Amino acid sequence: MTVKQLSMPELVDGCTELGIPGVGLWREPVAEYGLEATAKLVRDAGLAVTTLCRGGFFTAIDPAERAAALADNRKAIDEAATLGTDTLVLVSGGLPAGSKDLHGARERIADALADLGPYAASNGVRLAIEPLHPMFASDRCVVSTLSQALDIAERFPAEQVGVTVDTYHIWWDDTAPAAIARAGASGRIHTFQLADWITPLPQGVLTGRGQIGDGAIDMREWKSYVEAAGYTGPIEVELFNDDLWAGDGRELLAQTARRFVEHAA
Repeated sequence: MTVKQLSMPELVDGCTELGIPGVGLWREPVAEYGLEATAKLVRDAGLAVTTLCRGGFFTAIDPAERAAALADNRKAIDEAATLGTDTLVLVSGGLPAGSKDLHGARERIADALADLGPYAASNGVRLAIEPLHPMFASDRCVVSTLSQALDIAERFPAEQVGVTVDTYHIWWDDTAPAAIARAGASGRIHTFQLADWITPLPQGVLTGRGQIGDGAIDMREWKSYVEAAGYTGPIEVELFNDDLWAGDGRELLAQTARRFVEHAA
């Protein structure tokens, strides 16, 4: 999604040319290009699929909506297995229309994971709960901190459910470093993502993720926390930014690689 203006073949070619060894994929572009075709394209290029994004949206109250969400997440798990990644990132869902019950919404996430965790594990896929910044709690994700994510994940085996550590969403939280250590101690850091915090945020805020190095977050500090917690897996850069998307995708990919070396490597 960082370079969503590129086609799947252009993305794969760009990663290969720059020596980027893996790529996190989103379900929508994969579906557009074709699941099997994407799996073959990436595999033939020698790239690893680091994660698939996204599953989740578990908080509906209506039984039919909940059943549909579970079915879609089983499909996402199948897609992840086909692509060869062991991690499906979860955006858990916001408050249902008319509801103000955060606790109930979080319990419905746990209920869904109790159903999906064993299915994911049987397919070699881990579920990674991603806490989102509190500004998204009402409409996208009622899990706002790593501690909240771990409180849910720790009800299940680590090979079934862990967490996503994303600098954009947790940089403000002074309890997050301790939560990273807690997650690492139980083997629950399933992926680590970078994006910077820039202001002013755009209207709608969803596409406000800044290029690393352009904002307020010390990337090396957060990298040191996950490394101290024992994480040795891939590091993804995940940007949603209309201005970046309006430019040349190959240039953006090269810039992102340079910024990673400059600010995080």
